[in-house]
Amino acid sequence: MVFYLQAARAWYETLSTFLIAEGFTRGNIDITLFVKSYKDHVFLAQIYVDDIIFGSTKAKLCKKFESLMQSQYKMSMMGELTYFLGLQVKQYEKGIFISQGKYVRDMLKKSDLTTCSEMKNTLVSSSKTRQGFQL
Repeated sequence: MVFYLQAARAWYETLSTFLIAEGFTRGNIDITLFVKSYKDHVFLAQIYVDDIIFGSTKAKLCKKFESLMQSQYKMSMMGELTYFLGLQVKQYEKGIFISQGKYVRDMLKKSDLTTCSEMKNTLVSSSKTRQGFQL
Protein backbone atom coordinates (compact mmCIF):
# COMPACT_ATOMS: atom_id res chain seq x y z
CA MET A 1 0.00 0.00 0.00
CA VAL A 2 2.79 2.46 0.77
CA PHE A 3 4.34 1.87 -2.64
CA TYR A 4 1.03 2.59 -4.33
CA LEU A 5 0.67 5.90 -2.51
CA GLN A 6 4.23 6.89 -3.33
CA ALA A 7 3.72 6.03 -7.00
CA ALA A 8 0.48 8.01 -7.04
CA ARG A 9 2.19 10.98 -5.40
CA ALA A 10 5.09 10.84 -7.87
CA TRP A 11 2.68 10.64 -10.82
CA TYR A 12 0.65 13.57 -9.46
CA GLU A 13 3.80 15.70 -9.06
CA THR A 14 4.96 14.86 -12.60
CA LEU A 15 1.55 15.62 -14.07
CA SER A 16 0.98 18.81 -12.07
CA THR A 17 4.43 20.14 -13.01
CA PHE A 18 3.59 19.51 -16.67
CA LEU A 19 0.15 21.15 -16.44
CA ILE A 20 1.49 24.23 -14.64
CA ALA A 21 4.23 24.57 -17.29
CA GLU A 22 1.42 24.50 -19.90
CA GLY A 23 -0.31 27.48 -18.25
CA PHE A 24 -2.79 25.74 -15.96
CA THR A 25 -3.33 26.97 -12.43
CA ARG A 26 -3.84 24.62 -9.50
CA GLY A 27 -6.99 25.03 -7.42
CA ASN A 28 -6.62 26.88 -4.12
CA ILE A 29 -8.95 24.59 -2.19
CA ASP A 30 -8.64 21.39 -4.23
CA ILE A 31 -5.05 21.00 -5.44
CA THR A 32 -6.08 18.19 -7.79
CA LEU A 33 -8.20 20.63 -9.84
CA PHE A 34 -6.45 22.45 -12.68
CA VAL A 35 -7.97 25.42 -14.49
CA LYS A 36 -7.06 27.32 -17.62
CA SER A 37 -8.95 30.31 -19.00
CA TYR A 38 -9.23 31.11 -22.69
CA LYS A 39 -10.86 34.51 -23.33
CA ASP A 40 -14.55 33.82 -22.58
CA HIS A 41 -14.10 30.09 -21.96
CA VAL A 42 -12.77 27.95 -19.13
CA PHE A 43 -11.20 24.50 -19.09
CA LEU A 44 -11.16 22.27 -15.99
CA ALA A 45 -9.17 19.09 -15.36
CA GLN A 46 -9.68 17.01 -12.20
CA ILE A 47 -7.00 14.46 -11.25
CA TYR A 48 -7.83 11.39 -9.18
CA VAL A 49 -4.85 9.03 -8.78
CA ASP A 50 -4.35 7.92 -12.40
CA ASP A 51 -7.69 9.15 -13.75
CA ILE A 52 -8.31 12.55 -15.28
CA ILE A 53 -11.74 13.95 -15.96
CA PHE A 54 -11.96 17.18 -17.88
CA GLY A 55 -14.42 19.52 -19.47
CA SER A 56 -14.81 22.95 -20.91
CA THR A 57 -17.31 25.53 -21.99
CA LYS A 58 -15.93 25.00 -25.52
CA ALA A 59 -15.60 21.49 -27.03
CA LYS A 60 -12.53 22.48 -29.04
CA LEU A 61 -10.58 23.01 -25.80
CA CYS A 62 -11.26 19.40 -24.78
CA LYS A 63 -9.80 18.17 -28.08
CA LYS A 64 -6.80 20.45 -27.59
CA PHE A 65 -6.21 19.04 -24.09
CA GLU A 66 -6.58 15.47 -25.36
CA SER A 67 -3.90 16.12 -28.01
CA LEU A 68 -1.62 17.81 -25.48
CA MET A 69 -1.83 14.90 -23.05
CA GLN A 70 -1.37 12.23 -25.73
CA SER A 71 1.70 14.04 -27.05
CA GLN A 72 3.30 13.83 -23.60
CA TYR A 73 1.91 10.61 -22.08
CA LYS A 74 0.70 7.23 -23.21
CA MET A 75 -2.97 7.34 -22.33
CA SER A 76 -6.34 6.14 -23.49
CA MET A 77 -9.53 8.13 -23.78
CA MET A 78 -12.53 6.51 -22.13
CA GLY A 79 -15.09 8.76 -23.83
CA GLU A 80 -17.76 10.95 -22.34
CA LEU A 81 -17.99 10.73 -18.54
CA THR A 82 -20.87 8.51 -17.40
CA TYR A 83 -19.58 7.07 -14.10
CA PHE A 84 -16.87 8.29 -11.72
CA LEU A 85 -16.14 7.54 -8.05
CA GLY A 86 -19.58 6.11 -7.42
CA LEU A 87 -21.37 8.94 -9.21
CA GLN A 88 -23.51 8.41 -12.29
CA VAL A 89 -23.27 11.34 -14.68
CA LYS A 90 -25.81 12.17 -17.38
CA GLN A 91 -24.99 15.09 -19.62
CA TYR A 92 -27.64 17.12 -21.36
CA GLU A 93 -27.44 20.23 -23.50
CA LYS A 94 -28.81 22.41 -20.69
CA GLY A 95 -27.02 20.81 -17.76
CA ILE A 96 -25.57 17.80 -15.99
CA PHE A 97 -27.46 15.36 -13.75
CA ILE A 98 -25.43 13.52 -11.10
CA SER A 99 -26.85 10.67 -9.02
CA GLN A 100 -25.79 7.73 -6.89
CA GLY A 101 -28.51 5.27 -7.92
CA LYS A 102 -26.05 2.52 -8.88
CA TYR A 103 -24.15 2.98 -5.62
CA VAL A 104 -27.38 2.70 -3.60
CA ARG A 105 -28.47 -0.44 -5.51
CA ASP A 106 -25.03 -2.00 -4.96
CA MET A 107 -25.17 -1.22 -1.23
CA LEU A 108 -28.67 -2.72 -0.94
CA LYS A 109 -27.49 -5.84 -2.76
CA LYS A 110 -24.37 -6.12 -0.59
CA SER A 111 -26.51 -5.80 2.54
CA ASP A 112 -29.06 -8.30 1.21
CA LEU A 113 -31.81 -5.69 1.33
CA THR A 114 -33.01 -5.86 -2.28
CA THR A 115 -36.16 -7.79 -1.38
CA CYS A 116 -37.31 -5.47 1.42
CA SER A 117 -40.67 -3.75 1.16
CA GLU A 118 -40.84 -0.07 0.38
CA MET A 119 -41.95 2.35 3.07
CA LYS A 120 -43.45 5.77 2.69
CA ASN A 121 -41.28 8.62 3.88
CA THR A 122 -42.37 11.85 5.46
CA LEU A 123 -40.35 14.07 3.15
CA VAL A 124 -42.21 16.46 0.90
CA SER A 125 -41.98 15.19 -2.67
CA SER A 126 -43.17 18.28 -4.52
CA SER A 127 -41.32 19.40 -7.63
CA LYS A 128 -40.01 22.44 -5.72
CA THR A 129 -37.82 20.20 -3.53
CA ARG A 130 -36.41 18.18 -6.44
CA GLN A 131 -34.99 20.90 -8.61
CA GLY A 132 -31.57 19.95 -9.96
CA PHE A 133 -28.46 22.03 -10.11
CA GLN A 134 -27.50 23.13 -13.61
CA LEU A 135 -24.21 24.60 -14.78
